[in-house]
Amino acid sequence: MEKSMSDPKQGDGGASPSQLIDARIQELSDWRGEMLARVRSLMKQAEPDVVEEWKWRGVPVWSHAGIICTGETYKSAVKLTFAKGASLEDPSGLFNSSLEGNTRRAIDFHEGDKIDEKALKALIRAAVALNISVQTARTRKKPKSA
Repeated sequence: MEKSMSDPKQGDGGASPSQLIDARIQELSDWRGEMLARVRSLMKQAEPDVVEEWKWRGVPVWSHAGIICTGETYKSAVKLTFAKGASLEDPSGLFNSSLEGNTRRAIDFHEGDKIDEKALKALIRAAVALNISVQTARTRKKPKSA
């Protein structure tokens, strides 16, 4: 992953994850920042209760009942990696990276790419629904204390 000159770390100055993501978008100051900002906006439209996190020394993470996806930035791509992407239906064929694994799937956006906003929001909603169903199943399996 491309590191910035002022790579914000967790806890720097008490900045919130959302503020750190704002800073990353501004720092990129090119098509990657614009793409990350657009994807972030679509994430919030698709799931208004999304939680923004900042993990692994500078990776934006969006969660709801578990990780939905990460938003990594590279020199030639903005990569959205869906934590449980292999378990999601992708009728629009958005996944174009990390297709060989058993768990994750990713979408690489390159300069000039158009986002299929409707399909991406559907994928985000499907990831949230999967997270909720997994969380619910775990809760049901826990033995009750006597």
